[in-house]
Amino acid sequence: MASTVLVVTALEDVTADWVITALNEREVPVVRVDPADIGPDLTFAARIGSAHPAWGGMLRTASREVELGEVAAVYYRRPTPYAARYKHLPPQTRQFAAAEARHGLGGTLNTLHGATYVNHPAAVTRADFKPAQLQRFAELDLTIPPTLVTNDLEQARRFAAEHEHVIYKPFRGLPTGEDGYARAIWAQRVNADTFDDSLAVTAHLFQAEIPKTGDVRVTVVGRRVFAQQIAAPDGALDWRRGDWDDLIHAPITVPAPIEAALHSYLASFGLVFGCFDFALTGGGDTPEHWTAIECNPNGQWGWLPDAPAITAAFADILSRKEESGHGDARRP
Repeated sequence: MASTVLVVTALEDVTADWVITALNEREVPVVRVDPADIGPDLTFAARIGSAHPAWGGMLRTASREVELGEVAAVYYRRPTPYAARYKHLPPQTRQFAAAEARHGLGGTLNTLHGATYVNHPAAVTRADFKPAQLQRFAELDLTIPPTLVTNDLEQARRFAAEHEHVIYKPFRGLPTGEDGYARAIWAQRVNADTFDDSLAVTAHLFQAEIPKTGDVRVTVVGRRVFAQQIAAPDGALDWRRGDWDDLIHAPITVPAPIEAALHSYLASFGLVFGCFDFALTGGGDTPEHWTAIECNPNGQWGWLPDAPAITAAFADILSRKEESGHGDARRP
């Protein structure tokens, strides 16, 4: 019976380190691989045929090797983009080589028969679009902020006139700059008087500001739910913009209807794990006090007070001591 866990991530990934340590303590075989290492330090040969209708063969890193048919679970974290492997090549050659690696090596790793994926890259891609997230929240009867996605100046002004305060937030984080550092644009209040024709250049996400009394991060791993209320000492609109070491955390109980909706949400996207952000109004003791903001299908959780318990939950699913509970997490 297949038993190896394949951890797909970059070399420096503290979150993955914790899960790997937990699996090692359980004596579960683990192989860590960054697909962008393809070359002398990462070689593979995968075979398939009518007589053997599932991918088999070997994957070798500088220190480990694994038989593809022995992979029982794949923890897909944050691998280095393939393009980084070929950045020394001319643009056309670089794009070709990266695409071939992604479709060849990546396509094989994403199609291991019977393996449990946490989460499958295709599921992460489907669930990574904020418009899809908000629509699914609404379909599940979760409260969401009034939202406008637009590049139309007049529509943006009209939306702002309809609401007392309006927030702008990006759909994605900023790409890494030429200096190698990644930066961020945080959720922020905007004034319609500053809107101009430049708004037409790209898509913008505007939402009515929720008169919140707090924020909640809910981490769902399989059937297990971990929730922490978060407060920034300076009362910042977006708690992510300050020093995370200064954040104030307190465990909070998720109302049963909200918890059920989160499990349904994950199942609808084929996800095993997700990090949900909510804005609280009132005391947060009824579902009406919870406003769904977004779900990161590959979110961070290592900084939370319940990180040890979340680590154990990951190890349980990857070692198949607990079922995901969100439909079929095995692909294909």
